[in-house]
Amino acid sequence: NISWAINGTACEVLNMDTMNPNVKRVEYAVRGPIVQRAVQIEKELKEGVEKPFTEVIKANIGDAHAMGQKPITFLRQVVALCAYPDLLEDDKFPEDAKNRARRILQACGGGSIGAYSVSPGIEIVRQDVAKYIEKRDGGIPSNSDNIYLSTGASDAIVTMLKLLTSGEGKNRTGVMISIPQYPLYSAALAELAAVQISYYLDEDKCWSLDIGELRRAVKAAREHCNPRALCIINPGNPTGQVQSRQCIEDVIRFAAEERLFLMADEVYQDNVYAEGCQFHSFKKVLFEMGPEYSSVVELASFHSTSKCFMGECGFRGGYMEVVNMDPEVKLQLTKLVSVRLCPPIPGQALLDIVVNPPQPDEPSYATFIKERTANLDILAEKAKMTEQVLNTVPGIHCNPVQGAMYTFPRLSLPEKAINAAKEKGQAPDMFYCMKLLEETGICLVPGSGFGQRDGTYHFRMTILPATEKLKVVLEKIREFHKRFTEEFS
Repeated sequence: NISWAINGTACEVLNMDTMNPNVKRVEYAVRGPIVQRAVQIEKELKEGVEKPFTEVIKANIGDAHAMGQKPITFLRQVVALCAYPDLLEDDKFPEDAKNRARRILQACGGGSIGAYSVSPGIEIVRQDVAKYIEKRDGGIPSNSDNIYLSTGASDAIVTMLKLLTSGEGKNRTGVMISIPQYPLYSAALAELAAVQISYYLDEDKCWSLDIGELRRAVKAAREHCNPRALCIINPGNPTGQVQSRQCIEDVIRFAAEERLFLMADEVYQDNVYAEGCQFHSFKKVLFEMGPEYSSVVELASFHSTSKCFMGECGFRGGYMEVVNMDPEVKLQLTKLVSVRLCPPIPGQALLDIVVNPPQPDEPSYATFIKERTANLDILAEKAKMTEQVLNTVPGIHCNPVQGAMYTFPRLSLPEKAINAAKEKGQAPDMFYCMKLLEETGICLVPGSGFGQRDGTYHFRMTILPATEKLKVVLEKIREFHKRFTEEFS
């Protein structure tokens, strides 16, 4: 039994002093300490520990099926046929599902979704994605050579950030991200040792994006880094806003003026609920602005099977489309994705059905449309209900949930609570959310995990729990907030 020791202390080859320092800087609030405590509480409940509640409700993550959303029948039928082709002989499955499964299997090595694909993804799936984008954008051409399939959108976003990161000191790549932001961005930038450039969304104007704020942020950043990319999440996560067409045009002009690579995270593109709001893709607006912009602005846009009406997070399906990318850089991108061989084939198969759904003359069309519409209608109803109920609580202010799957309400917290949090070394909204979890079993993510203006406090909550359960959650939050305010006033 050999043990290494230096000066009497254990000296592993890999310890906190010798590990990659960038990894230590990574934080991901959506699965952070509060969620770890929620998992612990679940175990305690199973062991019979007495609590003032009987279950933990995880409203911390946009995981639709875990919250009870039903899978779309047609998507699952095709994936089942691909996974077990013997079912192609079973007459329980409709012919349109069988046709899609056969087509996907023919494009797989050995006719099996257990085989690797080419690194950018199965060719027919990329072709179907290009056709889908073309149709979505009213006929603006899309080329399958510009489509890269990915392991969820997250994988493609991190890949693009890797390509963009270079330089040292004042020349180090800076990437503009919205605050509040989805913590994938700050975590990836920390891991890559790139510079985070924060621009703030305007909470008083329903989390809108202000070009003046972008200018302020980029000007300040040029003092210490080289701003090279601008990330936009539309519809917004965690803030649920949907950008107007005018706003998107302004952002594109700004990117052109400042020579910034645009990254458009559009994974919630079907999740638009508010009247007068509409999803506009960055690519469509870019090309409608004419060649002055469409021939020069570099853009990568992202979509996924995890959100919208599908909610198929576990399949890890997604894609990225690149526009105006230098052909030599594109070769480097292809090389970079090839190191990880290929995205999961079941996820690629699922994505193919999302972009190539049943058509009006096919047997599965009526059921597909009914289920798709039901999923989106229920989310719209819950978005409205969440906003209305939270705004009846003194000390909570909630903007309209225009889109996506979350609300990000502002909390007014008593001074005594803020001081109690500081004594514990916690952010005040972390203190609030931890207390909420311990007393009610409701798991939310504190706003500090997404970034927020100094002196403001928030939480992010998904609108995904089933309607009756969501009513209970909102009622429990109302009661808790009242108790919390009284305790610390």
